[in-house]
Amino acid sequence: MVFPLWVMVVTAFADRGTFPRSLKVWPESVTLDNFRRVFAAWPVGTWFVNSLTVTLITTVLGVTVSVVGGYAFAKLRWRGRTPLFWLLLATLMIPTQAILVPQFRLVNGLGLVGTFWAVIVPGAAATFGIFLARQFMLAVPSELLEAARLDGAGPGRVFVSVVLPLCRPLLAVLVLLSLMYQWNDFLWPLVVLRDPALYTLPIGLQFLQGQYSTDHPALMAMTLLSVTPLVLLFLLFQRWFVQGLATTGLR
Repeated sequence: MVFPLWVMVVTAFADRGTFPRSLKVWPESVTLDNFRRVFAAWPVGTWFVNSLTVTLITTVLGVTVSVVGGYAFAKLRWRGRTPLFWLLLATLMIPTQAILVPQFRLVNGLGLVGTFWAVIVPGAAATFGIFLARQFMLAVPSELLEAARLDGAGPGRVFVSVVLPLCRPLLAVLVLLSLMYQWNDFLWPLVVLRDPALYTLPIGLQFLQGQYSTDHPALMAMTLLSVTPLVLLFLLFQRWFVQGLATTGLR
């Protein structure tokens, strides 16, 4: 896992003619020409902002839906709760490619195709996030919620003042998982974002792959720009990520 990443870094900073000749573990010379070439030829800054916009909005909405949904399935009593939960879990077994056409027709019927909302709305429906949130909240003592209700707290107050403060590890997991998935998503944005001005970084990477030849140093330079934010984010918050996974019962 580490070696391919290192080769990517070496190739990104290597001379343009180095990659076709041999695979180097250490560059013979370090240059920024690959990055200059990428920024000069393609609107990388626009793609980066687009990726950031879609990822942040989808993450905020998706985490909100996950936490509220998980709380409803774990702590509230309502008719049809269990069958609906199992139905949601069943959808996780359906490959994304299998529902690509129906999902496109639905989004197109809503008039969202060609806008960021075509990516954001489906991405916010986080079934796996609801599952994680439910598993976490099952471990929250119901006595705490009952005590808050006896003190006069309403449902919203109980959720905000009692449940959410206990969910910090869960929120860390949900945020990181959503950020990583949305930032790297390629297929669905490629289908629904028709305007090149709306493209995200993963879509932009395909423009560096020619029909007969590929500028590998430039491709690796842009790939490095794409993965660096996620790597730094994970390194900064890995402790909360691991703690959150442990408390949701996945380890």
